Amino acid sequence: MSSPHSPSQNHLLAALPTAEFERLSPHLEMVPMLLGDMLYEPGGQLRHAYFPTTAIVSLHYVMESGASAEAAGVGNEGMVGVALFMGGNTTPSSAVVQTAGHAYRLEGRLLKQEFNRAGLMQRLLLRYTQALMTQMTQTAACMRHHTVEQQLCRWLLLTLDRAPARELVITQELIASMLGVRREGITQAAGELQAAGFIRYRRGHVAVMNRSGLEKRSCECYAVVKREMSRLLSDAQYRQEGPASV
Repeated sequence: MSSPHSPSQNHLLAALPTAEFERLSPHLEMVPMLLGDMLYEPGGQLRHAYFPTTAIVSLHYVMESGASAEAAGVGNEGMVGVALFMGGNTTPSSAVVQTAGHAYRLEGRLLKQEFNRAGLMQRLLLRYTQALMTQMTQTAACMRHHTVEQQLCRWLLLTLDRAPARELVITQELIASMLGVRREGITQAAGELQAAGFIRYRRGHVAVMNRSGLEKRSCECYAVVKREMSRLLSDAQYRQEGPASV
């Protein structure tokens, strides 16, 4: 049987002290997230924050031509909707579900109320935002300076860190869109990784067979993002509690 859903499956919510968590928990709504669901569009007003547990959300920038590329991914380590507490309320990016699963949704006004209390929630969100900015800047540098294979390895490793399973349900077309490259480039890179025994690919599914091999083939960008997230949230104390069904 699968484990019951719990807000504590999200690392930010799990790091809240009991008093702060109990203020928010009655307002946390578990929502299913389907592949391709649009959480917000460029320029739209953000009304909710989302704390993924098993879903993964891609933050995209879309050009006037319709071309797009992923600026960052968000999974159970973070939240979607930083513009709510940063004061902007809108963003030129879009947020699209990349991997189906679940998340906990919180009204934006309640998130801002808790943020303005200047407690641990504020510190956690600000540190997470710095880590998200690192991911965005590193992604931009990676796309400019590293090969498609290196980018694919970085993306697979970051996605694997957030995924509950070793096998990812995703197409080569979608990966190409995430990385802003041609599908043919992904096909070639994935073929080389499969020939090396690092992944197994069948249409719509990618299984990671040798994680250490991917880490060796990846550029330094994966380690930079991973290290910065760990550094910024290293002192987070997670509540010790069993998962509660919601």
